[in-house]
Amino acid sequence: MSASTPPAEEAETVPAAVPERLTRRGIPRDANLRVLAGATLVNTAGNGAMMTTFALYFTHKIGLAATQVGLALSVAALCGMLAQVPMGHLGDVRGPREVLSALTAASGVTALGLLVTHNLLVLCLVLGVQAVFDRGAGAVRNGFIARIAEGGRGVEFKAYLRAVTNVGISFGALLGGLALAIDQTWAYLGVFALDAVTFLATSVAVRRLPHLEPAPARAQGAPRLQVLRDVPFVVVSLLTGIFAIHFLVMELAIPLWIAGHTSAPNSLVAVVLLVNTVSVALLQVRLSRGATSVPTSARALAFAGAWILVGFTLIAFADGQAVWVSVLLVLAGAGVHVVGEMVGSGGQWGLQMGLAPRDRQGQYQGFAGMSFSLSNIVGPPLIALLCINWGTPGWIVLGAVILAAGLLSVPVSAWALRTRERYGVLSYTG
Repeated sequence: MSASTPPAEEAETVPAAVPERLTRRGIPRDANLRVLAGATLVNTAGNGAMMTTFALYFTHKIGLAATQVGLALSVAALCGMLAQVPMGHLGDVRGPREVLSALTAASGVTALGLLVTHNLLVLCLVLGVQAVFDRGAGAVRNGFIARIAEGGRGVEFKAYLRAVTNVGISFGALLGGLALAIDQTWAYLGVFALDAVTFLATSVAVRRLPHLEPAPARAQGAPRLQVLRDVPFVVVSLLTGIFAIHFLVMELAIPLWIAGHTSAPNSLVAVVLLVNTVSVALLQVRLSRGATSVPTSARALAFAGAWILVGFTLIAFADGQAVWVSVLLVLAGAGVHVVGEMVGSGGQWGLQMGLAPRDRQGQYQGFAGMSFSLSNIVGPPLIALLCINWGTPGWIVLGAVILAAGLLSVPVSAWALRTRERYGVLSYTG
């Protein structure tokens, strides 16, 4: 042993770096996340108030049929879905902070149009234009998060913001409940105006975020929308879109299942939604921590699919049981499902951000959002067919489909990682 080499027992061991905790007493340590969280809380409070009152105002006060309101919402969903990739691309090439602020302000201005909307055509126009701005802003925002929170922190940021979203929507629903209790036109219009103001306030708040340099000019011959030619990412996004159908089950199938197929009281619907909301607010960040890379995110998605299948199975067997058995099975199923929901959300975010190029995150997150929007269009009739019309076997089949999507994401994401260079993605977080 040379004199310069310390003996083994004297060699110092350098401890592995411990990542800094995301929050301190519930408040984000990162200044950018604090800005995003504050803006999200304000904006989603307005959204929650509007969602609570929107349908009743336009059916009871304006006199539109429920089918007409549904048509207007479908038009908005389609417009928003088609806008996400081009708007995300706009954020990449023009600077995400500036585009995010502009789109959010435009959403607020457009939302004011609801104050003077009295027929179906204008309602479709207002909702369609606002959806372009709002969903476009969502794509740019997700791309911005992916750029400022690399190294596995993007999933934590998204998890924290999802928890904040649940809190904001819940608070907004209470405000909307006040308008419902008053049940006067001015109260509903006040909610719509408040929602518009929250968009405008959010637009101002996001200007405090750092400026990020726009993406460099495309190489000669390179496609403008690279994501559309990135076949592995497209397949991954389709799988995460299929997986995301489970979100709609809690909104659509649970109320109809409890009311029409179990002996449980209808009030159990509110309890199930409360379990979901509180669980996400308290545990989303903790249960997303394992999704630190593309491989771990894919495994998280597969693991979450198993939880969701078990949750759906428990809910399915509540059919025809005694009241107390039905209540226990539905609550147990909802509790198991929400664990899968939170673990799976982390997996989805990790895949979508980890496979995208750093300088094209906007258009890539826009495409990922588009697949989620597509699930909102395809999901309702599929859920009605399987869970409500077919009954118990349909719940299990749907759970198996979601599990299959999670399991398939493991080999598909591995293929996507191996072929990043082949599809022109040279800078990604993996």
